[in-house]
Amino acid sequence: MAPHFDHPGEQAAPDPIRLLEIRDAPLSIDEVFRAVGDDATGGTTLFVGTVRNHDAGADVDSLGYSSHPTAEAEMRRVADRVIEKYPVRALAAVHRVGDLAVGDLAVIVAVSCPHRGEAFEACRMLIDDLKHEVPIWKHQTFSNGTEEWVGAC
Repeated sequence: MAPHFDHPGEQAAPDPIRLLEIRDAPLSIDEVFRAVGDDATGGTTLFVGTVRNHDAGADVDSLGYSSHPTAEAEMRRVADRVIEKYPVRALAAVHRVGDLAVGDLAVIVAVSCPHRGEAFEACRMLIDDLKHEVPIWKHQTFSNGTEEWVGAC
């Protein structure tokens, strides 16, 4: 039989979404980490996606992200699904749009839960679903003169 915890800290917070944004300014790991701080959490998982210097065997010269006007609403839908599945105490997600350089932070997501396993699983679901479902597109230009668009949906 699974253990039953009556302490409120073992439950999801009433409103755990602390930060959800798409922005054209540089992202801050510290800001996202602070946003998911909660005294009832035993585990906080943070994922940071950065712009790498290659993709599909080619060198990346430049990269830009753009988003549909509904992207933040879709982020909220994804976050709500994570909250329904896990006892999330705090959740944050920010994604950058505009022109980015190699090494720039493109996306940061974080989840705090009562226990580490839940935090890892919830964070993985958040980033995976965000990447697959939120209408944010990446335009890459390669050093060999080719370019490609990569869509989330």
